Formats: sequence, structure tokens, C-alpha cells
Amino acid sequence: MVRHWTYDGGVSTTTPAVDGTASGSGGTDLLALDQQVCFALAVAARSVIGLYRPVLEPLGLTHPQYLVMLALWQHRRLTVKGLGGLLQLDSGTLSPLLKRLVTLDLVTKTRDERDERSVVVTLTDAGSALREEALAVPRAVMARLGMDVGDLVSLRDSLTAVITAATSPP
Repeated sequence: MVRHWTYDGGVSTTTPAVDGTASGSGGTDLLALDQQVCFALAVAARSVIGLYRPVLEPLGLTHPQYLVMLALWQHRRLTVKGLGGLLQLDSGTLSPLLKRLVTLDLVTKTRDERDERSVVVTLTDAGSALREEALAVPRAVMARLGMDVGDLVSLRDSLTAVITAATSPP
């Protein structure tokens, strides 16, 4: 007997069968939507990113812009290629984010003096100063989620393991 938490807050139980179907209170099978990890991840991602929107709005940032700023607050100076690798974003996605952050005077983009082919992204004074305001973001998101630090650390670690497994060669 396996217990499953459904996305509407309910609980169903199933007994997996040899043929891949399952019988139980919900009559679910292995192809039931609420049994899919991909569905849970997609709904969780949209929901959590949605929680960030009102928290980031006073900072003038979108969630993807916030991720760029987090990387720069941590590393101070990154090449565009390095930033894309760190955030796992392609240049077509990253370029408009950086353009907007340059327009907001939060970052600068300059050619690397050591390698003219590379573009380096650095924080402006305004970008560095925004970090102080951003310190409130994690606490606000935790409060909106109603989860404690330990639960979120465990969730992050589990998701990191999923990312590693999904991006590792078979």
C-alpha cells in the first residue's frame, strides 16, 4: 500500500500491481497525473516562483533577474558564459535579462581585458546596494510557504539530486 498526497490536499492510497496499474481508493495507475514527478515539479516551480513575484516587485526585479543578481552578489564578477553555465541558461535567455539589468543600472557588461572574446558582467554600486534590500527576500518567501529552514534545506538537497540525475549521462 502506497500513500500519495494529491495536489488538492487530499491523500489517496494505491497498491501497485504487476502490470503497472494500481488499485486503491483512487483507482489510480502509474500514468495518473497525480503520480507524476514531472507534474509535481512543474506545479511546484510555478507556484513557488509565483510567491516571489510580490516579494521581488519592490526591488524592481523579476525572478530570473533575481537569480542573476544572486549569482553576481556571490561571485562579484562573471563572464556571460560563466553566468549562463551557473544559472543553466542559454545566451538567448540570458542576453535580454542582462540588457534589462544594464538598463536598470544594476550591472555593467564590458569586454574582458585578458580575452576580448569574453564579456564580463559586474555589479554597479546600485546593484551592490540592492543586496541589502534583498536580504529580506528569503525570509519573506519562507513565511509565505509556511515551511521551516530544515524542510527547505532538505527539499533543496533533494531537488539538487534530481537535477544531477537528470543532467548526468545515462
